[in-house]
Amino acid sequence: MPRPRLPKLPESIEEAAEWYMRYISPLTLVAALLIDTFFLLRRVDTLLTSLVLFFYLALASSISLVISLIQTGRLQQWWLLKVTPVLPVVSQYAFGGLFIAFLSLYSRSAAFSLSWIFVAVIALLLIANERFVRFYLRFAFQMSILFIALFSFLIFYVPLLFGRIGPYMFVASGLTSLIIIAAFLVVQSFVMPELRRELTPIARSIGAIFVVFNVLYFTNAIPPLPLALKDGGVYHTVERVGDEYQLLAEPVEWYEGYLRYNTVFHAAPGEIAYVYTSIFAPTGLSTAVSHEWQWYDDTRDKWVTEQVIPYTIVGGRERGYRGYSINTRLREGRWRVNVVTEFGQLIGGVSFRVVNVAEPVPVEVVVR
Repeated sequence: MPRPRLPKLPESIEEAAEWYMRYISPLTLVAALLIDTFFLLRRVDTLLTSLVLFFYLALASSISLVISLIQTGRLQQWWLLKVTPVLPVVSQYAFGGLFIAFLSLYSRSAAFSLSWIFVAVIALLLIANERFVRFYLRFAFQMSILFIALFSFLIFYVPLLFGRIGPYMFVASGLTSLIIIAAFLVVQSFVMPELRRELTPIARSIGAIFVVFNVLYFTNAIPPLPLALKDGGVYHTVERVGDEYQLLAEPVEWYEGYLRYNTVFHAAPGEIAYVYTSIFAPTGLSTAVSHEWQWYDDTRDKWVTEQVIPYTIVGGRERGYRGYSINTRLREGRWRVNVVTEFGQLIGGVSFRVVNVAEPVPVEVVVR
């Protein structure tokens, strides 16, 4: 039986870059996604998260500038020309790191029923980034990807800086992104006048990206970061005891405890339902949210809002700000409680089905 052939080790810088892209890059992609999701980027408001993202943005911008200076002949040092084949790989690494971070942060914070579109776009950019390496030598391509990364970063970083969320913060993020990328382009075109002929197609590309981001945001496809629904469910009783919440829940399989959908709530005569949620907000942010109770009317084939219960959350707690609302007018059928911002953006939700029973069902105490 012949032995399997091992990959040939690189003998030059060009071969090292090719070897990395073929054998190492896919492994580092998976490893980085796991490390960012479970260890490094668990919260958007930590210094570590900011430093990691600033590092990737600075690296991507710097490599873009160096590549342009080499291509226009401004940099001709022999050692720079020698390592030129590696520069697109470094650029790919920087953008890959950014998209991994965005995928981790946005997917954790997303109300998936709506924002899966934006999360899917980020995921596709991350996967396609493995094939983008040849395109990073193109100035227009670099600027378009850099603008996507910059806008995605500022969507949640600007609210962190000002301690506020809402459409006006998103607009501020977009305008700031445009100003930064425009300043970067002006500097490069001043130093390298040859690049000015590419400014028109770059402006068109950035304009299209800007419009797409705004459409996604105002159709709720971009989640309202930095808010995130950490926990939620429907219970028979919710009571705060000291610093804990004691919830009376119907016993379920262990894996069902992690789901917020398709839960069955058995309602005895006169019983009311409690919906408990825990919403993460960064330190320094205080905002109003609401529990929007909706019942599905089968005869009209639509969701009907029964009541809206607002309250204010305060940021800083790792596991989220806890709160609950009650409904004393339960009807049999499908229910959902949307957790929305004061601007109507969906943070997350709890869905369940009410089934009327003659006697109270067994419950167990859950502590949050």
